[in-house]
Amino acid sequence: MASTFSKDEVSDLATTTPKPILAVENQGIEAIEDITFGSIAGMIGKVIEYPFDTIKVRLQSQPHPPIYSGPLDCFRQSLLSPDGGLRSLYRGISAPLFGAAIETSSLFFSYRIAQSLLQTLNPTLPQGKGARLPLDALAACGAVSGAMTSLLLTPIELVKCKMQYSVSPSSTSTLTRSPITVIASVFRQHGILGFWRGQLGTLIRETGGSAAWFGCYEGVSVGLRRYSDASTARRLNGRSPSSPIHHQLLAGASAGVAYNFVFFPADTIKSRMQTEELPSSTSSGAVIKRQTFWKSGKELWQQQGLRGLYRGCGITVARSAPSSAVIFTIYEGLRECVG
Repeated sequence: MASTFSKDEVSDLATTTPKPILAVENQGIEAIEDITFGSIAGMIGKVIEYPFDTIKVRLQSQPHPPIYSGPLDCFRQSLLSPDGGLRSLYRGISAPLFGAAIETSSLFFSYRIAQSLLQTLNPTLPQGKGARLPLDALAACGAVSGAMTSLLLTPIELVKCKMQYSVSPSSTSTLTRSPITVIASVFRQHGILGFWRGQLGTLIRETGGSAAWFGCYEGVSVGLRRYSDASTARRLNGRSPSSPIHHQLLAGASAGVAYNFVFFPADTIKSRMQTEELPSSTSSGAVIKRQTFWKSGKELWQQQGLRGLYRGCGITVARSAPSSAVIFTIYEGLRECVG
């Protein structure tokens, strides 16, 4: 059958066909870099922050009246506990270490995808790799990134919280449970959907928190860039990977504080829901209705007020600043090294 294309059209097709293929290949390379670099940065950051996170979960999840008077008292009791001392502060780190790799890589990956999608949907925005989007657009991309990541994060955080706060209901003694034991227990009592208990809290925290995380990082980076001298400003005319390390550390630390403080009550309610130990039914076979996110939050407000919703916030913000600074600096540094 005769060709429907002229020679010029065939020539044009030959020269333009490789471009989409090249774009797909570049996207694949970008995805691999996001996942690899994000995983490395996330795991290093988790090792730094994990003991503080354990204290936070124990403070958030303690019954009323409280077992601990504050972060220092919780830290002291944890060190003096007969079941491991300092080791107890790292109990359950295997699940969150894996989770940190998934969370951070997913955040950076979906953040970049959200930016590309937004550029496609809105041609008036700056286009091309390395184009700097407006701050509100970057915050919106961060929110999308957090929403996507929350679906992966909830099951991992549920296992982590149950291991960090493995306290016997009849006493203050600590129960030692492995990740496999916790996973089997959750599945046996609540089925596969039981792993997504607290999803609403994670969704609220990750959506709003990630918007604040990326938005604050980009905003502080831009602010620091504007106050750089002329030679530095010329060198920093691209994106943040070329920023000086002290700029990345400061912007990352600010982002960590913003992420954790703004939506901390949602995280507190989520932790209480995920550490709640209730059987799925009574001895007579009646199904026990577990508390919803809003009901659990209302009960906490009535018992402890605003202070209860922000219990553990101080230590969380204190550990999030260096951890977030390390995550952004390592991620940006690895991207810059690879080019």
